[in-house]
Amino acid sequence: MPSRRNFIKTSSLAIAGLSLSNLSFTKSFVPNSFISNRPPIAERKFISEAIEAKIVEMKKTIKDEELAWLFENCFPNTLDTTITHKVIEGKPDTFVITGDINAMWLRDSSAQVWPYLQFVNEDKKLKDLVAGVINRQTKCILIDPYANAFNDGPGESPWENDVTDMKPELHERKWEVDSLCYPIRLAYGYWKTTTDVSIFDEDWKSAMKLVLKTFKEQQRKDGKSHYRFMRETAWSTDSLPLGGYGNPINPVGLIVSSFRPSDDATTFSFLVPSNHFAVVSLKQLSEILTEVIKDTLFASECVNLADEVQEALNKYANAEHLNFGKIYPYEVDGFGNKLFMDDANVPSLLSLPYLNAVSSENVLYKNTRKFLFSKNNPYYFEGKAGNGIGGPHAGLGKIWHLSVIMRGITSTDENEIVDCLDLLKSTHANTGFMHESFDKDDASKFTRSWFAWANTLFGEFILKVQKERPHLLQKLF
Repeated sequence: MPSRRNFIKTSSLAIAGLSLSNLSFTKSFVPNSFISNRPPIAERKFISEAIEAKIVEMKKTIKDEELAWLFENCFPNTLDTTITHKVIEGKPDTFVITGDINAMWLRDSSAQVWPYLQFVNEDKKLKDLVAGVINRQTKCILIDPYANAFNDGPGESPWENDVTDMKPELHERKWEVDSLCYPIRLAYGYWKTTTDVSIFDEDWKSAMKLVLKTFKEQQRKDGKSHYRFMRETAWSTDSLPLGGYGNPINPVGLIVSSFRPSDDATTFSFLVPSNHFAVVSLKQLSEILTEVIKDTLFASECVNLADEVQEALNKYANAEHLNFGKIYPYEVDGFGNKLFMDDANVPSLLSLPYLNAVSSENVLYKNTRKFLFSKNNPYYFEGKAGNGIGGPHAGLGKIWHLSVIMRGITSTDENEIVDCLDLLKSTHANTGFMHESFDKDDASKFTRSWFAWANTLFGEFILKVQKERPHLLQKLF
């Protein structure tokens, strides 16, 4: 089973989730032929009539034929290739793999189905699928709130020898704050879209109590941690120092995230964008608990923690930069140390408005954004193929499609949005899909040919443009 460290470095034109030997797709590999690179209908994991109708509509709406082709391939990729949907004990259950890794990440699975929420009231099957993701995430959290990725039931893991409390149901056990935020975001979004409260059963409430308990534990106010992690590896970012507990923190009210959304270890354990995300999630959880569960005591605990984390962010998670004034650092430790960078994976500093953590007009965010797209950000790269943010996970000089898409989603500048669309169109390496990363000088050198999160997020970006700036889709890029 591949890990996120076993990069698919290729310039091949393999389509996501399919073998190159599938002769029925020969024409799809001809550049500019724009023949669908989706699996044959009989091989698709899940079909939504609402999504199929939207694809037909968008192909007529988008003037640029290649951009329309990319939307057709990418937007349904999660449904086409990653879904196992069934009913267990009368409740929908949906297991969602990331693509080329046969495991379900709490983060990725939430993000992969998020763009489909806007269609669930038009398609009962799609609604049940999303409810099934929420139900499966509830089960996962109850198994272990510290795990980031899960098997579909008890099974084997390439990481079973990690020095942590592994269980047969776990694929990996890297503690990441956002892993518990994303399921709340999805459940909240589902509820607000559908008004369906069936997902908020006793198991869900028990899982949310574990979320709150885990967040509080990882404030580490008593100087101790219930979590440690070490791995025998040559990659320093795949393990934690100091006996698996990470670098020291001053317990100021922020929540430790031992790993980043990239699954790389944090340097300073208070990951700023993830703490902002936690504030949003705790407030959303409080609203559900108040209006649906009618548990005002539990709700007040969530609000109190959100307020405490926000106060600590205000005090410890902004700083003067030598060139950009006051900005958000990526990580802090509560002692005054700060790391100025960003990583392409979401939550990131770039994505804060997307997650409703800060306004795009926030002065700190505006200053931070200027920093992010400058050479002062050590993981901002410029080259012959394009420019954008990467991260340590894929290595230097590798730009992530996630960051290019998120730059477009969070932009209020039409020229910048057009530039992002043009860059995405020019860097898919004739595959018709988004990738994890591509070389700044040669987009044909990319990692992960089957990365469903990036594909679906690309579709979300296009739909946002259609809704807010439809005239941009009348351009030829």
